[in-house]
Amino acid sequence: MSQRDLVERIGRLKETRGALILAHNYQPPEIQDIADFRGDSLKLSQDAARTQAETIVFCGVHFMAETASILCPESVVLLPDLEAGCPMADMMTPEDVDQMKREHPGSAVVTYINSSAEVKARSDACCTSTNALKVVESFPPGQEIIFGPDQYLGHFVSTQTDRTIHLWRGYCPSHMRILPEDVERAKRKHPDAEVMVHPECSPEVIRLADAVLGTGGMLVYAAESPATEFIVGTEVGMIHRLETDVPGKRFFPAAKRALCPNMKRITLEKVLWSLEELEPRVTVAPEIRERARRAVDRMLGAV
Repeated sequence: MSQRDLVERIGRLKETRGALILAHNYQPPEIQDIADFRGDSLKLSQDAARTQAETIVFCGVHFMAETASILCPESVVLLPDLEAGCPMADMMTPEDVDQMKREHPGSAVVTYINSSAEVKARSDACCTSTNALKVVESFPPGQEIIFGPDQYLGHFVSTQTDRTIHLWRGYCPSHMRILPEDVERAKRKHPDAEVMVHPECSPEVIRLADAVLGTGGMLVYAAESPATEFIVGTEVGMIHRLETDVPGKRFFPAAKRALCPNMKRITLEKVLWSLEELEPRVTVAPEIRERARRAVDRMLGAV
């Protein structure tokens, strides 16, 4: 079956199923192009919270589909490939959260959206790279913060606040593939380009950036900047989104090796099969969902 045939069949089935397709900015171009909504974790969480769709097809990774299920318990949430996970999310378990609470009693727990539903359920608030600082500073002055799983986002936040932040030692393997020498090499090759990097990058990479932004922020920054060339320090799938939404400007990956294999597991064939069979479904147990929902709602309220 040709790609055009696949897209047409997906479109017809989407109407039949009353389905909404959400795609993260790191998805392959052909998946981004069939989505009703594209975005970063925050925007897609907001889109999920607002939807009345019978079915949500989440083209992303497992924790994202879980978040959609938390926010839309009446919808059928599909993840076209259940093996699309997130190594960073796996680096912090519910037991790890409990241990951190014992070590730092009285601290508020802020967990990155890149975490399991069980970890969210043990948290006081979730955050994304876009609103992490706002969420941290939403707690009473002087209250210490436990932050995980991503130590690098947490470290970046710590440079902008006087809060005491206790970091879990997780990280994103894809962003760790972006090295300072990659950025320096790209700057020599494109001397007029501005450097945008994601806060999941290491502090050494962040120090070389003109702007440190989540993927949603990158879109706004690139559109508003007078610059016409940009070095992009995040997962390479973001280049397609930038080229689509900000035409007339040029975008260069800081490191082509910064590729998330889990984000590339979703294919048009899997989306079609998922709509045909209404599988695989992602659900969250009610007792976990109710507690996790409070943490996610606090995140959405901090925007």
